[in-house]
Amino acid sequence: MDLDDIADELYGLDPGEFTAARKEYVARARGAGDRELAAAVGRLRKPTVSAWLVNLLVREKPEEITALLGLGDALRSAQRQLSGAELRRLSTQRRRVIGALEKTASRLAAEHGRRASEAALREVGQTLHAALAEAELAEQVRGGRLETPLDYSGFGPVGLSVVPPAPERKAAGADDTGAQEAERTRRALEAAVAEAEAARNTADEARSVADRAHAAVEELDEHVARLREELGRVEHQREFARRTARTADEDAAKAEETAQQAEEAVRALQEQS
Repeated sequence: MDLDDIADELYGLDPGEFTAARKEYVARARGAGDRELAAAVGRLRKPTVSAWLVNLLVREKPEEITALLGLGDALRSAQRQLSGAELRRLSTQRRRVIGALEKTASRLAAEHGRRASEAALREVGQTLHAALAEAELAEQVRGGRLETPLDYSGFGPVGLSVVPPAPERKAAGADDTGAQEAERTRRALEAAVAEAEAARNTADEARSVADRAHAAVEELDEHVARLREELGRVEHQREFARRTARTADEDAAKAEETAQQAEEAVRALQEQS
């Protein structure tokens, strides 16, 4: 096996199995005298849970990932064309698709014996958003060998900035001044609309993240309430056990006293006989 084959297999494994499997491949390569391959395999890093979940989506849901990355191409095209309406439509679709993939990732984790935390699922969504924003990041996701979640530090709805219109050439004559001014106004309006759409989508995405965070807080609050209720029951049981133990101690002491009295009576009768 070459490095690509080994990496494909390793990054398809549960993170808990990665290190042992990597160590085995390093040992095989050394045993075969391929020190270069052994060193390259040894440099492969264990994926985080969220990166593994994205790799898992790529392997087990390739059609959904392909559709998502195709949506990224469409978003970038709409942004370049300053198409506000198309950006709004595609951004809505983006949120729906990524939300569905986060749920799919949670289900796949359960099928593989893991519980995906809210934090891990947020990082899955963050990685998918980054893949939509940048073609190079999309290729990293498509490769299915992520070590850590991806992020994008650009601007706009998915890291896309509004492309400014091309600079106007100087007017050829005074007769064209009105038409050129109208064209500049039109371009400025289109740019402003696209920028407003980008800002709105960014705000919507931020609200979505905040809503998920609030949902996580509510879930934890419910968990805390259940734990407190359980603690109350356990404390009640402990108090009952303590009373039972005190009563048992008293009964044991009385029984011990009765036994001693009986033993003394036996000894007294023995001395008289």
